[in-house]
Amino acid sequence: MTRIDQKPEVGTARLLTRQLQVCERNCDKGAGGALVEAAMTMVCFGLSGLAGDAHLLQFTASAKAVDRACVNVARSRACVRSRALWKTVPCSAERARTRVISMAETRFTKIENGGVTSARGFLCAGMCAGLKPSKKDDVAIILVDPSLPPAAAAGVFTQSVVRAAPVDIDREQLVKSKNRARAVVINSGQANAATGDKGWQDALETIATVVKILGEQDSSLVLVSSTGVIGRRIKMPELLAALPALVSAADTSTEAGLRTARAIMTTDLVPKAIAFETTVDGKRVVVGGMAKGSGMIHPNMATMLSYITCDVAVDGDAWQGMVARAASKSFNQITVDGDTSTNDTLIGLASGASGASIQPGTPEFETIEAMVTECCQYLSMSIARDGEGATVLLEVFVEGAESDADARKIAKTVCGSHLFKAAVFGRDPNWGRIAGAAGRAGVNFDQTKLEISIGPYALLVNGQPTDFVAKDVSQYMADAAKAEYLSGNDTVAIRIKVGSGPGSGYAWGCDLSYDYVKINAEYTT
Repeated sequence: MTRIDQKPEVGTARLLTRQLQVCERNCDKGAGGALVEAAMTMVCFGLSGLAGDAHLLQFTASAKAVDRACVNVARSRACVRSRALWKTVPCSAERARTRVISMAETRFTKIENGGVTSARGFLCAGMCAGLKPSKKDDVAIILVDPSLPPAAAAGVFTQSVVRAAPVDIDREQLVKSKNRARAVVINSGQANAATGDKGWQDALETIATVVKILGEQDSSLVLVSSTGVIGRRIKMPELLAALPALVSAADTSTEAGLRTARAIMTTDLVPKAIAFETTVDGKRVVVGGMAKGSGMIHPNMATMLSYITCDVAVDGDAWQGMVARAASKSFNQITVDGDTSTNDTLIGLASGASGASIQPGTPEFETIEAMVTECCQYLSMSIARDGEGATVLLEVFVEGAESDADARKIAKTVCGSHLFKAAVFGRDPNWGRIAGAAGRAGVNFDQTKLEISIGPYALLVNGQPTDFVAKDVSQYMADAAKAEYLSGNDTVAIRIKVGSGPGSGYAWGCDLSYDYVKINAEYTT
């Protein structure tokens, strides 16, 4: 029996989940039993460690043991965030063993109460300017430490042809600044979308005011974001009056990061923030992030805003590529209601304050990209779980496709099916709605090889229905709805297999409840 006596970090356990799927295939083909056992041990041991102190788990190299391990992983699936990072391709036992070992060396850990201020070189603040009728915090700012040069900046934005003024202005700013930024100012309450020339001027005036307060010479180094009701201009007198105090209040504390995350919320129930840390060349490196979003979520890059901070030094173009790839595996794979926002924005800032630097094509670069993707996936799932009226998080995993892109397309189509989402709300194990959505995704596959599972229950195998017990599946979904909010147990996991190809991918969403209709029927009234 092979033993893995080193407890993996949380990031390792997440990365190894995809490797477990490779091992499952190899086990079915009679390949390397020791490898299967080692991979399962590392994955399941890491997952157990998420729940508290754990002892080494061991499994025999049998298909039955693999099945048990997979069920355990499925039940804990919401705790496993970076599955999309590893390609599930069949490979030799020796090659897979090498991958397991190399992945174990890629480590990062979650920072308790982490957020955008966890990365060094950034100051944040949130406050109430009076933009919302609720009088809650409604304006926020992220600043690069004035003792540092401007941060490397990356942006991913909505693909809608109806775009808010800040979206187009930020695109222009990033080109002018050559992917650098000194500050991002954000307001909630009014989206400043479909507001014409006056809305455009409002955004420019906001930038000019912040530039003046900071004493910055280059106006292209300030970015701006808005979220709220479309068609309404920002309350400019209130916003402009608040900006000096907002800049003055910015600091590096955890509390400042949390208040900043709260200030960008609209219909969100909870603030969304996360941070991870690792070591690069002996230096501690952190990736932090925050996001807002609850309704109008179907990103073509949702209303969704997200901000990522990192304290590594990296070339601006390389940073842009990294952030864009992370978005394709996270924010672009969530859906709540099928509506794409006019304001979707993801901004990434890298300060270099850690003293560590990374170059494309190196293991260190891959580690930081894994952390950025991890951060984006966590925030994406937080947005999906916080969907308006939602009672559970939906996670759809598709494998066996010809490409990862095909798998992600099927997964997102299933996640966005209103019929399927309504069935989950009613705890109805109507797998026909999953099959129907998969079939209309625009991806060709052989329906005789289609397999569908909800949680640990197989409902369709090789195109044939199984004799599953409907009440057991219903109870699985009902238990998820009763679980603690964003605990990892409030997830309904769907697994779809469409063939034997190498492509796999995930999508996340939520169920469709009566409350969603009520919230959106009364949104502006």
